[in-house]
Amino acid sequence: MKFLLIYNFLLIALISCKQKEKSIIELADCFGDIDIIETPISEEKIDYIKLFNDNQDYVSNGFDFPIGKPNASGYYNAQKFKENNHLGDDWNGVGGGNSDLRGLIYSSANGYISKVKDYEGGWGNVLRIVHLYDDKLYESLNAHCDTILVTQNKFIKKGEKIATIDNYNGSYLAHLHLEIRNEIGLGIGTGYSEDTIGYLNPTDFINKNRN
Repeated sequence: MKFLLIYNFLLIALISCKQKEKSIIELADCFGDIDIIETPISEEKIDYIKLFNDNQDYVSNGFDFPIGKPNASGYYNAQKFKENNHLGDDWNGVGGGNSDLRGLIYSSANGYISKVKDYEGGWGNVLRIVHLYDDKLYESLNAHCDTILVTQNKFIKKGEKIATIDNYNGSYLAHLHLEIRNEIGLGIGTGYSEDTIGYLNPTDFINKNRN
């Protein structure tokens, strides 16, 4: 009886995928690994995959550093991933202090600008970009921005100017807080946590996924 139910489920999924004329990537997501039955893909992820399938020029082909492009020239990682439970990397100008104030921030990869918002407090202006890379969705989060140079709900190419670095009215020394997440749609969070599920080491990820 159990196998009959599984067979019926797979048959219904196959018919549904064919009726909707899904692309190869979407068809794969209808099945995925066997545990898809227990953890189905979210509607948000399906929407993003379809969005990128319809706009293939913005599928990512690799990542670069968002400051001192493409290799973080003129910057250093002042607070690394997991240091003090940090969920990202803090990029500061090598000149120290506010030497990188209003320095340019670039898109680290092709993607879709999903959110531009002033979260106030310690976050300031935040710019979030969803990327489809190697058939997986990722999100880069750029925080402590001054001037925003792009618009929400628009596509972006790797290396395009997206914002400048801020110190949020002197609340801290100017720097870029960069997060890379392999779970899209997470809340803004606090930037610090012992729980790193959904968060990747930004520097390691970028270095391993250059093109």
